[in-house]
Parts: sequence; C-alpha cells; structure tokens
Amino acid sequence: MNVREEILALTEELNAANRKYYELDAPDMQDFEYDQKLRRLEELEQAHPELMQPDSPTQRVGGKALTSFAPVQHPVPLESLQDVFSLEELEEFYQRVCDTISEPSFSVEPKVDGLSVALEYENGVFVRGATRGDGQTGEDVTENLKTIHSIPLKIQGAPERLIVRGEVFMPKQVFHALNAKREEAGESLFANPRNAAAGSLRQQDPKIAAKRRLDILVFNLQLISGEAPETHTETLELLKSFGFHVIPYRKCTTASEISEMIREIDAGREHYSFDIDGAVVKVDRLSQRALMGSTAKYPRWACAYKYPPEIKPTVVEDIVIQVGRTGVLTPKAVVKPVRLSGTTVTNATLHNQDFISEKDIRIGDTVLIRKAGEIIPEILEVDFTKRPEGTVPYLIPESCPVCGGPTKRDADGAMIRCENESCPAQKTRFLTHFASRDAMDIDGLGSAIVELLVEEEMVDTPADLYALEGERVAALDRMGQQSAANLLAAIEKSKENDLWRLIFALGIRQVGAKAAKVLASHFGTLEAIRQASEEELMAINDIGAITAANIRRWFERPLNQEIVEKLKKAGVNTKCLTEVKDQRFAGKTFVLTGTLEKMTREQATEVIESFGGKASGSVSKKTSCVVAGPGAGSKLRKAQELGIEILTEEEFLRLIEE
Repeated sequence: MNVREEILALTEELNAANRKYYELDAPDMQDFEYDQKLRRLEELEQAHPELMQPDSPTQRVGGKALTSFAPVQHPVPLESLQDVFSLEELEEFYQRVCDTISEPSFSVEPKVDGLSVALEYENGVFVRGATRGDGQTGEDVTENLKTIHSIPLKIQGAPERLIVRGEVFMPKQVFHALNAKREEAGESLFANPRNAAAGSLRQQDPKIAAKRRLDILVFNLQLISGEAPETHTETLELLKSFGFHVIPYRKCTTASEISEMIREIDAGREHYSFDIDGAVVKVDRLSQRALMGSTAKYPRWACAYKYPPEIKPTVVEDIVIQVGRTGVLTPKAVVKPVRLSGTTVTNATLHNQDFISEKDIRIGDTVLIRKAGEIIPEILEVDFTKRPEGTVPYLIPESCPVCGGPTKRDADGAMIRCENESCPAQKTRFLTHFASRDAMDIDGLGSAIVELLVEEEMVDTPADLYALEGERVAALDRMGQQSAANLLAAIEKSKENDLWRLIFALGIRQVGAKAAKVLASHFGTLEAIRQASEEELMAINDIGAITAANIRRWFERPLNQEIVEKLKKAGVNTKCLTEVKDQRFAGKTFVLTGTLEKMTREQATEVIESFGGKASGSVSKKTSCVVAGPGAGSKLRKAQELGIEILTEEEFLRLIEE
C-alpha cells in the first residue's frame, strides 16, 4: 500500500469510527487503537500535506451535531486536546511551554471519560446546555441537562453572563446497576460509562435521562462578563463557590511534579466515582494561555496524557449461564483471578453464543483480558498457542441450567431463551419486576424479600402476592410484625393502580410503560386487550408487528391466563382509570414546555391522554402542538423553526373546554 492509499484508508476508517463513537453512541474501535491510527495519519499528513483529505479526522474535533436536537453555535469554541502517550512526549510538551513563557505553573487533573458540554447562564439562570459536537456547533440538550442534580439551575451572585465547560458522566455504581437491569431484561449492555452517559444525554424524553442519574464535573471557565480571575485554578475555586462540582486538581511547576501527579492519578483511578482515560496538563495563568494561543485544532497550552490500556493473560476456568426474567441465557466466563486496573477480575462477559463462536472461546483457554472502559472485564482474544489438548467448542446448552426446560433462539436476534414459564430464575426476577416502582410500585418488596417468598414456596406467581398471610410473612428472616404489616398494606394499595401499571408489570416482551399506557387508553380494560387480535393491536400507534405478536403469545399461554384470572379475583384493578372523554386529540402528540400556571405538567398530560392524545418530552417533526408557558426555551425555538403550532396555556385551556 502506497502513502496515498494508506492516507485514504485511514481517513475512511477513522471517520467511520468517529461517527459510531460521537453520533451513534455505538463505538466499535477501542480508544487506544483509534489514538494510534490517528497518530499514524497525522505523521503521514505532515510528511505529505498535499495528500491530506478535506474530511481528514485530524482537522476535526468530534462528530456533527445530531439533527434530532436543535443546533447551538458555541460563542467560545470547545477545543480538543493534543494527546501524548509517554513521559518523554510529556517532557517535550513541558519544554515547548517553557521556551514560550517564563516560570509557568500548571494544573494537573484527571481526564473524565464522558461527554463534554457547555453550560450557559444569564443573570445566574441556567438557560442553555449543549454538547461539544464539532467544537463550533453542538446539540441543544438543555432539558436533559436539567435532570442532573449537580448542575445549579440558579446561581446567587453570578455575573451577567457565564459559560462553563464540563464533562457529563455516569457514575460507576450507576453504570453497574443499569447494565445489570438491562442484562436481566435481555437487553444489550452499554459498552462503558461514557457510551451510557452519551446515550442517556441524547434521550428524547428527559424522564429517561433523569432515571439514568448522570453527574457532571466542571473543568473550564469559557466566558464570564466583568472581571475574571487571573489563573485557571482560581476560576475553578470561583466556580466551586457558585455551586458547581469541579474537577479535582493539583498545581505543579516542574516536569517531575507533573509526572508524579500523573502517576498518582493512575494509581488511584479505581477510587474515582467516574471513569478516566488519562490526565490533563494545563498552563494555569490565563494571560500566558492567550500568549501561547492555539493551532487549528488544539490549544498549545494544554495536553492530555493518555494511559495505555492494561491487558493481561488469564485462563478460562469455566463458563456459567445466568437466566434473566425474560428467560434470556447470558454466558459469563469464570477466569483465574487477575489484577487489572486496580481490581481483581474473576469473570468476564461473553455476551451471547455468536460472540463465543466468533472468538472460539473454550474452557481451559488462555485469553487476553482487559476492562472495557475500565469497568466491564472483556476477553479480547484467545492465545491459541497455549490451548490445551482435548478442548471442545463451547455451546450454550439446549436445556436451561436452572430448570432443565428447553431453550430456543430468538428468530429476530442472537438471544437464547428458556421456554419454561415456571423456571425459578425467571420467577424471581419476574416477581421483582412486577413489584418495582415503575410497575405495581409495591414498597418494601425488593429482590431479597421476593427470593425469601419463593424459597419458602409462599409465592409462585404475582397473583399469589395478594393471598399472603401476615403471620407467615412476619416469620421470614429479616421481617417481623411491623414489616409484614407494612408490606401487606403496600400490596393491598397496589390493587388500586391504573391499568397501565398492571400491563407493564406483567412483563410482556417489548411492552414498556409507554406502550402500556397506549394499550390501556385505547382498549380500556385488560379483558379487551386479552381478546384483541394482532391486527387490532397493530392498528394502534406505537404498537408494531413484533410487539403485537408478543402480546398475543403472552395472553395465549395457559399459565398467564390463570394469573390474570387470579388477579381479577384478588380485586386488582383491570380497568383504565384515565377517562377518555373523546378522541379530539387522537393521533396528535403534544409537548409541554416552560412554566404552566393553571395546572401541573402531570395534570396537563392526563388531560391530553383523556382526549386520546399523547405527551412527549421532546420536539420533532412528528410533534403536533407545543404548549408553551413562561420561561420556554429550546423546545419553543425548535417548534418555531419546524413551523409547529404553538399554544399558550390559556389557548390550550380554551381548546379543551370546547
């Protein structure tokens, strides 16, 4: 391959990786591999500038703004950083700074691996938040950012205008819990916290973003009206006084101090609540930054030291199968304990049969393992030179390892499921889901209590919950008379729930809370849904062919029919409590924005649904109408750009009173 061909190939490959990473939140190239290929492309372009392509990734910061969010022009560009990969390269950066300015001091900070955003304030009020995008233009994600509790919505004593830059991330514990929940539900796992944070921040519905419990660390002052501090570290202290969570930092003056701090950050990375992929070194005095300036892509006064991924060999001692609440069989490799990125790794995800077969992973194999995004242990490849004799390809068993029931591969995917509806593993997770907050909301009935009830054979199906006896519940471990009374009261209260909660609680595949509300509103009763044909189900907005088929299959199973009858006899409500007055809003989608003065958003949503419409959290081409109150921001602007009908609250009230 000649130089021109290599430049073309690298440009195409890296642009494709950029799009998957920044725009689709579906990275398929590891960071270290990307960094090395980008470095190679930079070297080739420097030697042959005439061959540089117009769309070269070396000339860009990140991905384009998504069209699903309104574009935002950054008043101050959100620059990227020049990467260095060794202490020698770090020393070269230090010398370049010292050759340009005298007696520099530096701030050394951990590099959070998240999603960079700019937060804009006017007279102390948070008015806009945007992703970095390509550094010049980002995406308006204000409503989703408002769900992050560590972002102050109002700042006391703030200047007239303020723009700060921070990194949105998903805390490690939240990431683990989210992936565990997705695994139980048979859903694909997020590759790393950064991927999860980006996907959460780009949700069209802010309620989903709120549930993801994102966080942010502010690391730069972009713009401030009036007198500004003289150093970067002083700006961080100022922002801290405003109520922001700021990046931890240490001031350094010598190259050895910088190197030592970078080593300290690396050694302590397991103690951070956030994932990191390096350390950032910045000139502290702002006037010296201005003197050094920037290239077309990077500031000359900062660099990012990237830690190489830690990869170690270990041995696959066993492969075990876990069964989720929907029956999905998920394989995991039990590996010989190995210390990796500060923690001891004893198992690794294997995703599914396709992943195992593609890499030909067998029990007894020596494999190279690392943590994806420093969190999830993953197997990179097998060292076939060390494969023991007599190993055989691994196949997920044809019978469930928990109950021995038959398994079947999904026709539309790579998942293999246990088909035994009475499988104990599915039973426990199904009951836990049934009682969860978004379903029947039975306070105090968590997974630990569910396991006790199942072990003691007191509960077999959700209907059995409504026949529990107080004395038997009180006799369980970690229970007592008062706890048992509270639990039974919560179970009794759940009988009054609206129909949509029951539909969601039944755990029908691909029927989430939103689809459950649509079904309840359209059919009115559980019995009507039970009798509906696939064609009738598919005639409803938001219910596709696969979901309709899943609903029919669920209600056709004898066990599920028995559960429904028992729930009815127990007195569980099976009717929609949201009165549908008429269908004047049928097929229409409303978005509520700003402050509603005559009703809450929840009340307005109930009104819309009572007239056959639905409420959404974001504006798109499918939006029929926007109801805008005082303080409406990005949603109102986007509606105006798209030519969508806009109503005041008074106009909306007159419309529903007609």
